[in-house]
Amino acid sequence: MNTLLKNYQIVLDSIEDGVFTVNKDWEIMSFNRAAEQITGIPRKKATGVHCREVFRSTLCKNGCILRKTMTTGDPLSNVLVNICPHKKRQIHISVNTAILRDSNDKVIGGVEVFRDLSKIIELKQHCQKLGTFENIVSKNEKIQKYFAILPQVAACDSTVLLQGATGTGKELFARAIHNAGPRKNKPFIAVNCSALPDTLIESELFGYKAGAFTDAKKDKPGRFALAENGTIFLDEIGDITPAIQVRLLRVLQEKQYDPLGGDKTEKTNARVIVATNKNLEQQVVEGAFREDLFYRINIMKFSLPPLKERKEDIPYLVEHFINQFNFLNGKSILGISQECMAFFMSYDWPGNIRELENAIEHSFVLCQGELILPEHLPERILPVRERLTFSSNLTLQDIERAAIIQALTRNTWKKVVTAKELGIDKNTLRRKIARLGITR
Repeated sequence: MNTLLKNYQIVLDSIEDGVFTVNKDWEIMSFNRAAEQITGIPRKKATGVHCREVFRSTLCKNGCILRKTMTTGDPLSNVLVNICPHKKRQIHISVNTAILRDSNDKVIGGVEVFRDLSKIIELKQHCQKLGTFENIVSKNEKIQKYFAILPQVAACDSTVLLQGATGTGKELFARAIHNAGPRKNKPFIAVNCSALPDTLIESELFGYKAGAFTDAKKDKPGRFALAENGTIFLDEIGDITPAIQVRLLRVLQEKQYDPLGGDKTEKTNARVIVATNKNLEQQVVEGAFREDLFYRINIMKFSLPPLKERKEDIPYLVEHFINQFNFLNGKSILGISQECMAFFMSYDWPGNIRELENAIEHSFVLCQGELILPEHLPERILPVRERLTFSSNLTLQDIERAAIIQALTRNTWKKVVTAKELGIDKNTLRRKIARLGITR
């Protein structure tokens, strides 16, 4: 018997993954060499001890993986878990579980095989850093080209135009340019031009003198004055009025402006970065934007693609935001399930990166485990079939009609494909469409 146990331990010690077994009282019966190396706990110290006192996982009290297997009889594989054998060091592991039975097929305990993911996570983070600039994460070829020239753009004082849909990261690029240049220790002043009423934008940008209008009790410096020797970022510049366009053109050409109600011209040394979600070339053609101003700001242009055109970035952005919200919320969420990632990759993200960030934040509120699951996602991201709900006052006919319409819509009204998805004959589908009065 001793020889058998000795050989059994030799086999366990030859395995590169950590392995331990427990009896029905959750006491550790065996602990291989890899388990010692991963946890830093000697076999003698672990053997005979309750497993939760050794691993200190966040799931030990509620949601123990091994307990679930011993309760249901179903083995589990590749479950992501955080353990904390040493209070100051957290270890990411992947867990497989199984039941131990005696010769009479009676359950006598459980076995857990675990793999240290720390090196893999470090490698992923290193690879992710290779695709970052400041706080911008991307593997997209176009964005990578912008990363390559950002240092040169940051080093000069030329005006930069950032063009892209809302939520594509225009302000992140503006801050990256500022932080990578010689002005990084000077102010960065961001102005959302679309958020300022026409009556206020002039005084906000250029300031005013006491007595310029009824409530002007004292001088107030404008945003250009606050950004002196630094950078002023004018977001949504396509929304400013023709009158402000004229004033801004003078600032860019002559590096000076007149505060409202003032009789002395002020000089500015602020670098100007502008952004818009509109097509300025088209606005020039339509007469809504001055052509001379457009050419003045269109010296260095970055056209940021929407997220639906750079979906290769989604896994990296997801990991970036998970790390960010883990830090902010004191959580240890490891990632999202494969099903969630599939939903993310098939969704068009009309709100772009900002919407993705909000979706991850939404999931953090609901997720109490270590993996974000479909039920934690905002409903709009789920495919129609995943979020189909019906009001209690609908009839069966109403439900059938709604389900057929949604299936037809998913399949661009191709009846053969829709019938196959619904599991009915194509002729049956045609009859149902006619009977239910469904029209495209």
